Amino acid sequence: MKSFYPSLFVLLILFSLSCSRDKEKDKVRIGFSQAMTNDDWRRSMNDAMQLQASLDSNIDLIIRDANYDVEKQIKQIEGLIADSLDVLIVSPIQSKPITPVVQNALNAGIPVLVVDRKTEGQNYTAYLGADNIEVGRNAAKEIISSNTRDSIRLIEIRGLAGSSPAEERGMGFQQIINQFSKARIVATIEGNWEKESIQDQLIILLKKGIKVDYIFAHNDRMAIGAWEVAHDLGLEKEIDFIGVDGLPGPNGGIQAVKNGVLKATVLYPTGGDEAIKLALKILDKESISKNNILSTTIINEVNADIMNNQFEKINEQQAEIEDQLKAIKEQEVLYSSQNNLLKISIALLCIILSLTIYSIYSIFAIRKKNRQLELTNNKITIQRNQIVKIAEEVKMSNEAKLNFFTGLSHEFKTPITLILSSIESISEVAREKGSTMMNEVELIYNNSNRLLRLINQLLDFRKIEDRKFNLKASKTNLFAFSKNIFKDFEREAKKRNINYKLSSNNETLDVFIDRNLMDKVYFNLLSNAFKFTPDNGKIKIQIEDNVSGNVVRISFEDSGIGIPTNEIDEVFQAFFKGSNNRKNSSGIGLHLSKEFVEMHKGKIEVQSVHGTKFTVTLYKGQAHFDEAEIITEQDLVDTKIIDFTSEHLVDDNYLIEAPNKGKEKYSILIIEDNRDLSIFLKNKLQLEYEIHLSDGTDVLEKAFEVIPDIILCDINLPDKNGFEICEILKKDLRTSHIPTIILTALDNKESYLQGLQSGADLYLTKPFSYSILVQSIKSLLYNREKLRYYYTSNIHRIEPTDAFGNMEQQFVNNLNSLIKKNLGDSDFSVENLAEDLHISRVQLYRKVKAMMGISISDYIANIRLAKAKSLIETTSLTIAEVAYETGFSTPNYFSTAFKNSYGTSPGTYRKSVS
Repeated sequence: MKSFYPSLFVLLILFSLSCSRDKEKDKVRIGFSQAMTNDDWRRSMNDAMQLQASLDSNIDLIIRDANYDVEKQIKQIEGLIADSLDVLIVSPIQSKPITPVVQNALNAGIPVLVVDRKTEGQNYTAYLGADNIEVGRNAAKEIISSNTRDSIRLIEIRGLAGSSPAEERGMGFQQIINQFSKARIVATIEGNWEKESIQDQLIILLKKGIKVDYIFAHNDRMAIGAWEVAHDLGLEKEIDFIGVDGLPGPNGGIQAVKNGVLKATVLYPTGGDEAIKLALKILDKESISKNNILSTTIINEVNADIMNNQFEKINEQQAEIEDQLKAIKEQEVLYSSQNNLLKISIALLCIILSLTIYSIYSIFAIRKKNRQLELTNNKITIQRNQIVKIAEEVKMSNEAKLNFFTGLSHEFKTPITLILSSIESISEVAREKGSTMMNEVELIYNNSNRLLRLINQLLDFRKIEDRKFNLKASKTNLFAFSKNIFKDFEREAKKRNINYKLSSNNETLDVFIDRNLMDKVYFNLLSNAFKFTPDNGKIKIQIEDNVSGNVVRISFEDSGIGIPTNEIDEVFQAFFKGSNNRKNSSGIGLHLSKEFVEMHKGKIEVQSVHGTKFTVTLYKGQAHFDEAEIITEQDLVDTKIIDFTSEHLVDDNYLIEAPNKGKEKYSILIIEDNRDLSIFLKNKLQLEYEIHLSDGTDVLEKAFEVIPDIILCDINLPDKNGFEICEILKKDLRTSHIPTIILTALDNKESYLQGLQSGADLYLTKPFSYSILVQSIKSLLYNREKLRYYYTSNIHRIEPTDAFGNMEQQFVNNLNSLIKKNLGDSDFSVENLAEDLHISRVQLYRKVKAMMGISISDYIANIRLAKAKSLIETTSLTIAEVAYETGFSTPNYFSTAFKNSYGTSPGTYRKSVS
């Protein structure tokens, strides 16, 4: 049923729309660019076109008037070309400027019919218009034939310069006049087809006393304007006037002939109706002439009445045709509406009949479906009850898990409390004895306190989710409260050389806040600031009291990594972690901060341009709190139980005992972004090792610069993770030999496998035993010493075929090959060798020193001496020849080096083995 009714309505709509469409052919779009319409001849052309187009309902005629503006006509033609015309008709203002745009229409596949005036070069489909040369000839012939004077003096008034009618009419007129010696043109006036354009020039000529018998103007308007000038000067009886156009009507040339104003006018037909007919022939691919000439004739006092009557009769017929067309269109509209109404009525009857049949069918179908629905409803009811039961079980399970989670979190607090209390006792003893162990006591205390805060955050999150927090606001000096928390981070700022400031424009301002909750807001915002601000950065807390308003703003601004613009709106969501955040984070600190601020009826906002700026806005006074939320006695905020502000504790680089400066130590690069852990490991290991630190931002540069003996690397780092760093270093020739230990909190099998695949030599999970770490370092260094002993003990035996499949063996093979290849070249230097190996001299020295335990120069010398020893044993070469063969510059230098290495001179050694 539901699908049937919409389909009926759609059918009805489609049917009615199909009925309303006229069964017509595709419209024929004809565009006409008219030069101007400010004269009767042009308007007559437009009327003739529109009348002819109205006889065919499929013709869509578009007329554009350029109003004597050539640039405007060009733009109008370009617009018509873009409008997907079928045929373009153009009456150019001037021939030359219009020619290129007409060519564009032809290039676009649009036929072009030029009327009245031509373009240059005949680049058009067809031309329609009177023969303007013949028009000029007819005017001249009329003057010659109707004159019996001995001499005829003429003035020619030309049309717009550059237009083809003006040029051609002048040409035809002069052709006839030049044939008769008694006729001559005494003056020529340039006009623009309007009478105003020639009258001043004619007045000047006639006032000069120039005698003239005839004035020939290129159109009737200029001819009538010339007569008006002569009339004003009293010369209209002495001069005969001839024009061109021969339009009917009170202002036309025919009426001017009848009134005696003009001697004659040359009929210049508009050809508007012929243009439409010719355009349709072009579309129908009929054969047409390139030039289609309209006939012209002279209209004078003899035939003026006849021509006028004919035009009037034509105009009457045109008016009748227009009335008949209007009546036909009205009948078509009436027929169409009645036809559509009939079809809609038939469609409605069909629909009613279909609905009746369908209703009968539906009665039986509905009964059947009702029975099916009852069965389905019973099943749904059973399933709903089952879902309710499962949901209740899931709810109870979740509640049990949350209770377990909450209880376990509470259980954590007891041992942490015992740890903090024990640290307090240890710190007192350490302070009394002046022990430098106070640094490690502080480290234990700070991290225990941090763990306690994290556990409190987890418990706070549960309370927020269950809406069990009760606000306890009390009157508090905001600056003093902020300064107390500010001091907790001062030592961290000093250690990291961070510009850390607190400022306020009103240090006496009191506000009502829950100190415990606001302490957590401050702690979270400052912890984030210090976590993401690099060393030597800036962190600023600014309290701004809006003196004229009722709010105070507390801003926490840092110069850290910032927040991506597309993630700004998500920072306060629970468990959110930014895409540029490589630090470990629970993701609930900012969420809790927002909840705590909103419990104070305030708001917290974030901005990030260069760094991050959090702004907390709070109301002053207590009117925005309920009475139950205001307390007089305030719970104490957790404060430090141990004072670590002694000056001698600022330096993290403490030692349990003084290092042995005379002993050469192995170097270790520690890559760890947790400052406390990296400093802890440094202080523990620097007695026995030379320590270098990296927070992960400059790890590759530092590794290539230092070339350490061993690397300790964390996984979670700011730029690249530990796996990526390990893989890069193991694939680089400069660092591939360095043993790497991965330190991470990830203890799953997948992470362990990924560490091994990246080339790590050892994988230790946090929390790790310091003694195991130390022993692991010693084992890796011992194994490397064994490998070093193998290389140095088998200098002359290692061949390229002895590949073990690792980069170190390949490096040794390449090194030995290059040395042996240049063994006899005493000029072959360490710089040449480094260049061939594509590493720097310093890096080559450090790598060979790390792998072999000797300098690269000694290594080359040992290979040369080993080869020399072999030559002495197996060949009869002289000692000097052996020296030069193995690359020694002089035999004496060779003898000295040989004796220092083997304890005997080359000559004595040869005698001993002979």
